Amino acid sequence: MEKQEKPILVTRSSMPSFEEFTEMIRPIWDSAWLTNMGEYHQELERQLKEYMKTDNLVLFVNGHMALEMVIQAMELTGEVITTPFTFASTTHAIVRNGLTPVFCDIDPVNYTMDPDKIEALITDKTSAIIPVHVYGNFCDVERIEQIAKKHNLKVIYDAAHTFGAEYKGKSAAAYGDASIYSFHATKVFNTIEGGAVAFGEPWMGHRLNCLKNFGIVDQEHVVWVGGNAKMNEFQAAMGICNLRHVDGEIEKRRHVAERYLEHLEGVKGLKLPSYDNPDWKPNYAYFPVVFDGFVAGRDLVWDYLASHKIYSRKYFYPLTNEFQCYQGRFSGEQTPVAKYVADRVLTLPMYADLAMEDVDRICGLLKEIK
Repeated sequence: MEKQEKPILVTRSSMPSFEEFTEMIRPIWDSAWLTNMGEYHQELERQLKEYMKTDNLVLFVNGHMALEMVIQAMELTGEVITTPFTFASTTHAIVRNGLTPVFCDIDPVNYTMDPDKIEALITDKTSAIIPVHVYGNFCDVERIEQIAKKHNLKVIYDAAHTFGAEYKGKSAAAYGDASIYSFHATKVFNTIEGGAVAFGEPWMGHRLNCLKNFGIVDQEHVVWVGGNAKMNEFQAAMGICNLRHVDGEIEKRRHVAERYLEHLEGVKGLKLPSYDNPDWKPNYAYFPVVFDGFVAGRDLVWDYLASHKIYSRKYFYPLTNEFQCYQGRFSGEQTPVAKYVADRVLTLPMYADLAMEDVDRICGLLKEIK
């Protein structure tokens, strides 16, 4: 009987053992305190501050609400310079706050916002820059800081991809006026769903905590038009468990990335990730490959892998400035480098428990394509 190929998904959530998690959540049953900043919520905040080396951090139900609410907390107005080479959340959070995204093109090497193209986009309506650290690659934080200070602009980093990564010995939490994190199930570190804002100015902590709880300050005072974006105790418990193991998970990811590179370096038409920057400690969150001059186009490669039950991802495609919901307002033609990359990029399966023989199989299939 012919052996059936097992499916390989683009990602798989890192999880503690069943026993570790069930033991962790036992006190939740005893206390019946399920949400509203309970003991686990407070403990996870404390541990994350220590891990990220930051004094100020507030947890949220997910990374998107973290971004929406830090934009609201900063009372931004008018236009915000951002990137279209990102997940939908980044652009939507700007628009849902009544602001206008102004799209900056990306650097062709690491796919983050090109600092050489920012100043030409600044107008008297610009209030902030929201760059994205892509695939765990850090933006040019020094250049962006210089530009922001020169023009008196706020900087909020979408750091959803950077948990566990560092630049010059610091986490993403050290850069900009604020950085938002996603702890979604597919991320290097997860709380099932979840997110956080790390920020510099201590006053923001009180405002963010109020905004995520309907704007309530106390039982008799509602000061802001807030929402409901609180992380619950089960999410926090998962986060505490996963934080114990995250460095080991990143190390496993490193071995996966190295195995890909062993197989694919030197294959014509493949642009692979580079981990050579001595200032950057990567987290191996994704393994993006740009098919540029390969024997087949990106879409044909995606189809071929899928026919063998290997599920890669066109990430990011389409650009956010080409979404149907923004048709007529924006265009990918405004950001040609981002469009070029978006039309050619695939992220190959990447997770801590991906077996080496599965990496070998994926790479073997890529080399078979004629």
